Amino acid sequence: MLLVLTGAPPSLAQNGGGSRIDRLLSQSSFNRATWGIYVEDRSGRPIYTRNADRLFVPASNRKLALAAAALALLPPDHRIITSVYASGPIRDGVVLGDLVIYGRGDPTFSERCYGLDTVSTGACETLWSRIGALADSIAHRGVTHIAGNLVGDGSFFDPVLVHDAWDAYDLNWWYAAPVSALGFNDNSVNVTWGPGTGVGVPPPVEFEPVLDNFEFENRARTVARGQRRTIDFFRHPGTMKIWAEGSVPLGHPGKTEYFALPDPNLYFAQALRAALERRGIRVSGQTESTTDSLRYRSARAMPPLVEFASRPLPDRVFPILNSSQNLFAEMLVKLLGKAIRGDGSWEAGLAVERHFLIDSVGLDPSDFRLSDGSGLSSDNGFTPRALAEIVRFMLQHSQRETFVEALPRSGLPGSLRDRFVGTSLEGRVVAKTGSINGVTSLTGYIEQPDGNHLIFAIIANGHRVSYRRALGQIDAIVRELDRGV
Repeated sequence: MLLVLTGAPPSLAQNGGGSRIDRLLSQSSFNRATWGIYVEDRSGRPIYTRNADRLFVPASNRKLALAAAALALLPPDHRIITSVYASGPIRDGVVLGDLVIYGRGDPTFSERCYGLDTVSTGACETLWSRIGALADSIAHRGVTHIAGNLVGDGSFFDPVLVHDAWDAYDLNWWYAAPVSALGFNDNSVNVTWGPGTGVGVPPPVEFEPVLDNFEFENRARTVARGQRRTIDFFRHPGTMKIWAEGSVPLGHPGKTEYFALPDPNLYFAQALRAALERRGIRVSGQTESTTDSLRYRSARAMPPLVEFASRPLPDRVFPILNSSQNLFAEMLVKLLGKAIRGDGSWEAGLAVERHFLIDSVGLDPSDFRLSDGSGLSSDNGFTPRALAEIVRFMLQHSQRETFVEALPRSGLPGSLRDRFVGTSLEGRVVAKTGSINGVTSLTGYIEQPDGNHLIFAIIANGHRVSYRRALGQIDAIVRELDRGV
């Protein structure tokens, strides 16, 4: 049932905007989904609502709350320090002990753009640029040889690496990569595949970076042109044994995907070892990882050999909102817990965020439910009204500019790059996208010619249409909203 609130501007009520949206949602492909819509003007006056106070699974629209909390609670120039410690003395360039890399939640050791300026100029980080810079810093301290082990220490956060609400299959992929205080290449390996030279031939599979840190078995095969592509990748849980199975048809252009590895602290240490060895620094011992906060406590009590700063907070929020990077979000949740409560866990970080939403944004506790930081968990819940209120809060906040610049904008790089292009809404829709199985969402605002904003939240739960059809339906609703104001 459609509800147009009393006192709504005559544009929607009298121009038929509400009935047009009603007709869209009554179409047979969409009428079995549950729709939540809340629209308000910049003053906060509701214009149109539909199930606005009902809890919905928000998918990645959940990231709006996390980004708002981080921008409000952490200083704008906040940076994360990754420290390098030696467990023994250094003599003539030789570390007589282990070299320990102590992470504090920096996700930016990755191949990524950190702002629209980097996207437009091509000045994005490469896979090796930041970890190479860390290796350079170690070399500049005169280190030539590590007699002991090279250890990735992720004990700044709690040892729980995988959220218990995430699906077992998802744990194979970048969007559900394990979360620790060290992170390299989004805790995933790049996998590029394409068809083989003939039917029955295994498709070529290439990995980057090449660190010889896992076993791989290729069970996939090339099939005739026009047949279905079914290739998929799997990992025995908790191991470094990966295999491919399924088919790739001749003529398929191929694809690069991002496969998660189970121990981010070890992965970071393995990558750093390769970077050090390329600079002529030899490591005699093993490459190891730990989440035991006591193991190197005495080493951490000494001055660090190297301190390496992350990119500033706005650059870390940008991938969370613009390209919906899940690992950045999950590491930020744990970082909030550590920074505010001294506990780098999901529980602590979500508690910090919960208090912010209630005390600062003014949400009722029944308006939302937090499970993880990224929105991958279907246990998250937000009302459409609550999501819109978060956007309104940030449009009035001192960190408004950072928040807005991180949000996708229609027709520009980000998750709205291909939406509303060639229409009057190109460049005017600024909103966070969201999608998981059966859930599609979009929350943000439409810029109006008079400089005001029409703030909206649209969520569909329980639909069974394709991803593209769900996006098309939400975009049609946005177009109707723009017509009605």
